[in-house]
Order: sequence, then C-alpha cells, then structure tokens
Amino acid sequence: MNENKELAKAGAQTETAEKPRKSIWNGALKMVRGENTAQLIENFTAEMTLVAEGLCEDQSTLRRDTERMISEDDRRIQKLQSRIDVIETSQEEERKAHDSDLTELRKRLAALEKKANSKPEKEKSKRGSLIRDLTVLVSIAAAAWVIVTVINKFF
Repeated sequence: MNENKELAKAGAQTETAEKPRKSIWNGALKMVRGENTAQLIENFTAEMTLVAEGLCEDQSTLRRDTERMISEDDRRIQKLQSRIDVIETSQEEERKAHDSDLTELRKRLAALEKKANSKPEKEKSKRGSLIRDLTVLVSIAAAAWVIVTVINKFF
C-alpha cells in the first residue's frame, strides 16, 4: 500500500508539473490550429494600421518642416546674394574713385616734375646772369680801387 501511495503521490506531482506545460502547449496549438487566428489577425491589422497612421503623420510633419527649412534657407541665400551684390557694387565704385584719384595724383606729380625740371634751367640762367653781373661790379670796383691807388701814389 505504501507503494501505491507513493506512486499516486508521484503521479500527482508529475500531473501538477505537466499542467503548465499542457496549457502552454494547448495555447500554441490553438494558435496554430486557428481557433483565435481571426481575432489575432484583426488585432494585428488594427495595431499595424495605427502604426502606419502614426508613421504617415510623422512623415507629413517632417516633409512640412523640411519644406519650411528649405524656404528659409532660400530666403537667407537671396539676402546673402543681395548683400554680396551691394558689396560688389560699392567695391567697384570705390575702385573707380580710387583709380580716378590715382590718375589725378599722377597728373599732378607729372606737372610738379615738369616744374621741377624747368626751374633749374631758369635758376641756372638766373645764377649765370647774377654771377656775370657780380663779376662786372667786382671788376668795376677793383678797377676803381686800382685807379684810386695809382692816383694816390702819384699825387
């Protein structure tokens, strides 16, 4: 009898251990056999639809944001291009003004050089005539001194 009790006890333990296995197995078989397949497909379809709608919204939001950023970048590019045009125009005007100033300074320099080159000839001629005039005056004074000295010696 003890043996029967022990066998019954062991059978009850294996039966208790097999219950969770059987429920897992039965659940798996139900899925494979298709007892809940229609419900599972509907749940899966509903969840995938929800995910797809969310992705579509996200994509639309990203597209709008991208278009907005592109339009802002285009406006910035246009502003920068207009600024570059203004800078190039003012730079060209300044270059022209600088060129005209430089041309005027060159003309003035040429005129001053011409005057400087012509002055020494005039000064040389003035110096030459001045030296000649001084020489004549000195020679007259020397002659007068010689005459006065000679007269004083003889008289």
